[in-house]
Amino acid sequence: MLPRFLVAAGVSVCAVAASLAAPPEAAALEPCGKPGYSYAGFQSAHRGHGIRATLVALANPQVRDGHVAAWVGVGGAGEGPNGSDQWLQVGLAAFNGTASRLYFEVTTGGAAPRYQEIDSEVAPGEHSRVAVLEIGKRPNWWRVWVNGKAVSAPIHMPGSSGRFNPIATAETWDGGVRGCNRFSYRFGNLAVASSRGGCWTSFVRAQRFLDSGYRVTTAANSSFVAAVG
Repeated sequence: MLPRFLVAAGVSVCAVAASLAAPPEAAALEPCGKPGYSYAGFQSAHRGHGIRATLVALANPQVRDGHVAAWVGVGGAGEGPNGSDQWLQVGLAAFNGTASRLYFEVTTGGAAPRYQEIDSEVAPGEHSRVAVLEIGKRPNWWRVWVNGKAVSAPIHMPGSSGRFNPIATAETWDGGVRGCNRFSYRFGNLAVASSRGGCWTSFVRAQRFLDSGYRVTTAANSSFVAAVG
């Protein structure tokens, strides 16, 4: 599902010039986000051994091409041993013509990302309590949790114990076709595990991810809404 994790994309000189020349009416019709991946969310200010949240799709996502998602997770591109990609995330995803579905994704040890579907249909307004958490007595081993139940086998992520600043974000990928994928997700009850196995503490926001055309509305450290416009 994710060829890259939090990939930065440049803006071409031609695109900048066009936007400067375009009248306000034309600018309003430009696709939201940037080519490729766009994000709207936060990274935790503190390292942790896991992250949890209650996710809700406030409306049916509208996906022209690619996908949209709302997830919590740890790791990233180049964050594994010897600069390898290493991440684990769980959340909601939707594709063109599909309902929201629960999934998790993992990559480690140089392997390609592995996408695992948990529930093929999640209705708008339905609450999903999700988490990734390092196992208490097994450093560097993690599990994925949904609604209080483990939904994955133990996952080995070498060198990961206490290394990552957890992330909570909405995401869209345009599938290589410029357009605007629309979503509205609420992240609630956000918390970070301060030790293996749990001991949940407040999610303190640090870096914000916010690409053009999307917005993040915050009510407290423990909640925010990510949506279009």
